[in-house]
Order: sequence, then structure tokens, then C-alpha cells
Amino acid sequence: MSMIKVNNLSFHYDNALDYIFEDVSFFIDTNWKLGFIGRNGKGKTTFLNLLLGKYEYNGTITSNVSFDYFPFEVKDKELTSYEIAEYYCVDYEQWKFEKETSLLDIDNIILDKPFRTLSKGEQTKILLAILFIKNNNFLLIDEPTNHLDIDARRIVAKYLKSKKGFILVSHDRAFLDECIDHVLSINRTNINIEKGNFSSWYENKQRQDNYELSENNRLKKDIKRLEQSSRRTAEWSNKTENSKYNMTWDGPIDKGFIGHKSAKMMKRSKVTQARMEKEIEEKAKLLKNIETVEDLKLTTLQNKKGHLIEANKISINYKERVIFSDLSFFLEDGDRLQIKGKNGSGKSSIIKLILGDNISYTGDLYRQSNLKISYVSQETSSLSGYLSNYIRDKELDETLFKTILRKMDFEREQFDKKIENYSDGQKKKVLLATSICTQANIYIWDEPLNYIDIFSRMQIENLIKSYNLTMIFVEHDESFSKNIILTKDKVQITPSSFDLKPIKIIEL
Repeated sequence: MSMIKVNNLSFHYDNALDYIFEDVSFFIDTNWKLGFIGRNGKGKTTFLNLLLGKYEYNGTITSNVSFDYFPFEVKDKELTSYEIAEYYCVDYEQWKFEKETSLLDIDNIILDKPFRTLSKGEQTKILLAILFIKNNNFLLIDEPTNHLDIDARRIVAKYLKSKKGFILVSHDRAFLDECIDHVLSINRTNINIEKGNFSSWYENKQRQDNYELSENNRLKKDIKRLEQSSRRTAEWSNKTENSKYNMTWDGPIDKGFIGHKSAKMMKRSKVTQARMEKEIEEKAKLLKNIETVEDLKLTTLQNKKGHLIEANKISINYKERVIFSDLSFFLEDGDRLQIKGKNGSGKSSIIKLILGDNISYTGDLYRQSNLKISYVSQETSSLSGYLSNYIRDKELDETLFKTILRKMDFEREQFDKKIENYSDGQKKKVLLATSICTQANIYIWDEPLNYIDIFSRMQIENLIKSYNLTMIFVEHDESFSKNIILTKDKVQITPSSFDLKPIKIIEL
């Protein structure tokens, strides 16, 4: 067992005024399977880079372990997996590598293929296997589930659960529950470490949030009551003190008694004021780490009756390989169609075909005329330049667009930065906000949750449940699917309280 000790860590980027970390201290046991969670842009990847020694910082980080980062760059993608493993591992032994790949359900046949020819899911598994055969290195694993299908996520989660220790950045709640035993959370005002998985952490957070909300309401009432009491006591004290000089009846006036009474009231007023100031101070400590998940709003276009989209015996081949064949389905107003399947099964091909891309196919595809489609792509690489130019080019309502981003925890200062300097999660939020503020007949989202933080995922879930969207989507986040739909006999039904139509599934 060894420790990673962080003492009085402070860091900000050269071009930024605000600190990412300011005077934070904690320690990490390298035996922990540590899930690292927090809002997009709050410093998760930055902290991993600090551990790797990529930036200068104030404070100290001490450890007697070496760090490896996932995903690492493969410079020559023509190399086979065997060759990459041998290149990166000084003490490489083939049998150890094959043992790790077998645990990840990788067929040895693909290990002899050029790395570039492998699917993104296969590449993810290969890189993890390589890192875990390196001796005595502590792994920093940054969002390994992106582009992994559901089955692959379960395999990787089981694999990580069997390992000794690591730091894992992920926003997939089911995935985290399967493979971690501690949570490191970057909150709004501090960093916290708890024993347990995501569900236990979130349950504790909700309990703490509810306590703070209740305590905040109690203190607000107490402060108001004390303010009134202090005001009344001060008024009585002043009246009593003035009475020493304004009495009109005959006889001697005991000014000493009246002054004593006045002083007593003033003292009481000061005690009340002190109590009030103390309660105000206590109140100021509350609510700072509460994550508000504000409701997102969306306006759709009214659809015509009948089949908006209909596919009849669609088949797609790629370089003599059959991607899928004889696929038939239809989409009507209010339907939500989920496309499920392994990586490489053709999910994105179906979406591109519906969008009108130049894809060779056989069969019949029909679309109602003048359908407006709002699309969210897997990729964010096309985003560049300043947000103001992006808004103008996309002809977006600037106020609505920025309001949606702010509700998804976008800091105002981000609006003035180049999009290329955004985190991957912030870039994905730009695409989602674009889709949400675009009126459309059909919303087509291809893995919309890649890189998106947990709280924003909850917002999107609430949005989908609250509006009768006509939708086609691909998503591998199991918690997301469970929260927006119920599964029965391969037909996914939305909760009755939302009065939505059955969700159809295409299984590839």
C-alpha cells in the first residue's frame, strides 16, 4: 500500500483568473478503485495531468508510484496490438498480454491486425490491457466508456473490478457502480472522498443536500424572528431611555432605575444581534455544494399523421461485408426509436441514411416531405472558433441558446473563449444545446451523452420524460435507458405518468 498525498494544492491556467483548485488537501490510497466525478470543466482531467507532472502548481503532490494515463496516443496505427504492447512495455511478455486481452473478451485473431482497422471499442480494450501489464504503475483512466456498447461496458467494468487500484473518470452511473469502491468528487467549493460506489455517494449527497435545505429554511425563519426581536428590543430601550427626560407627572423621577432598565434592554438587544450574526454565519456555510438540476425546455414542430419515416428491407454492405440486412421499421408522431447493437453493427449507418447522407443501400426508405430534423453527432471535432460566430452561422436564438448552456452549468466566462479550448463535455453540451433550441419534427441523437457529466445527464433525462419528442437515438448508458423507459419483451415503454407512446427498438 502507498499513498498519493495532496497538500495545499492551488492551480489555474495562465490565461484564466479563477483557480481550478485552491488550497485543497486530501490523500488517496493506491489500493482504492477510485471513481472521479464532477461537472464538465471543473478540473478532473486537469488533476490527472497534474499527477502526470504536465503543469506547474502551488502546493505539493507526493507519491512513490509512477502514473500511466488512459487513453495514451498510438503514434503508428499500422502496428499490430502485439507490436504496440511490446513497444510500450519494457518487460513485455506475450502470455501476460494475451491473458489480459482474454479477460476483456478479445479474440487473439485481431491482435495481429493493424491497430487502425480495429473498432473504437476494440482499441479501448487493447490500450487498457497494455497498461495493466506494465508493472508497478498506477493508472489514471479518463472516460473509457465513450463509444463502448453496453456489452463492452459490462466487460470492461468487470475487468476493472478485478484490478488492484486506479483513478477512473466516468459519468456512467451503472459502470461506476460495478467497478469502484471509493468516490472522489469535485464539488462547487471543495473536494471530497467517500467510501462506496456512485449510488451510495449520491444517496449520501441527496441526504446532505436535503439536510442543508431544511437547515437553511430553519435558519431563515430564525434570523427573521431574531431581526424582529432585536428591532423591538432596541425600540423599547430607546423609549425607556427617553422617558427619563420626557416625564410630566409630579414627584421625584428615578432616572437611575430607568437607565438601568434601558441598559438591560440594550444588552438583550446586543445578545439577540450576536445570535443573529452567528446564525447568518452558519447559514452562509450551507447550500454551496448543492447541484441544482434546472429543467430544460424545448418547443417541437407539429407533425403530420402517418409514417414520418418508413424503412422496408434495408440492407447496407461495406467493402463486401454485410453490415445489416432486411431491416424494416417505421416512425410515427410521438414515437421514440432506440437503436441498439454492438460497436460496428451499423447504428450510425442507419442514422446517416435517414439524414440523407450518400450511403449505398438496397431496399426502400421513405420520408415525409419537409421534415425538419435536429441532429446531435457523436463527434465534436468540427467545432471551432468563437461561440458568437457559431451562433450566427447556425442562426440560433442567442438568448435561448446561452440560457440552455447556463442551465447545464456553463460558466459565463466560457462564452468568450474559443470552442477548441472547451473540454470534450463542454463541446458536447454545445451540440445538445443547439439541438434543444432548434424546433424540429424529429430529434436524432447519436450517443449524445459521451463526455457529459452526471448532473447534465439527469437534466436530459428529465427533458425527454417531460416532452412528447419524436425521437431516434443511440445511447449505451444503462442508467439513462432505465430512467427514461421500462423494458418488457424487447419493447420499451415510458412511465405512464408521462403519457408517451411505446418506444420501439431496433436490435442489430
